[in-house]
Amino acid sequence: MTRWAPIGIAALSLGGILTVTTFHWTGVGVGAATADDSIERGRYLVKIGGCNDCHTPGYLAKAGDVPEHRWLVGDRLGFNGPWGTTYPSNLRRLLRTMSEDDWVELAQTTKTRPPMPWFNLRAMTEADLRAIHRFVLSLPADDNPVPDYAPPGHPPKTPYIVFEPRAPKS
Repeated sequence: MTRWAPIGIAALSLGGILTVTTFHWTGVGVGAATADDSIERGRYLVKIGGCNDCHTPGYLAKAGDVPEHRWLVGDRLGFNGPWGTTYPSNLRRLLRTMSEDDWVELAQTTKTRPPMPWFNLRAMTEADLRAIHRFVLSLPADDNPVPDYAPPGHPPKTPYIVFEPRAPKS
């Protein structure tokens, strides 16, 4: 019987190693690192996805040189076209009212007015949408409102950009 003892010990050790490795791969015991990675992914997606271009005041004019603590607070600069005038929402305010699941559902089903590229949002993976939610919630709360949508025929009361195609002069 004693010759089987080393084999039994080796099998138990291998089982323990596999269990610990499985826990590590599935995220058990590494929650903080996984959350940090997700927030970093969200930060990256917000940057490359162009979210700041509209949802962060002055971002385009300053070539992206806006401190992160001012990102995604919405803007009073409207976008005017045949659809009326739309304003970039305060994403910090919006996402704080939604669970991660609610945000994913909204992002995957929304269809908004221009110039919001809702079709790009819908093309993102669920993991990417969750990362964006986590990143936005990692930013300081900001409940500043933005102007409401103005339907066609109602002039905006704030500065706005006109989206109106024009034919070249002949």
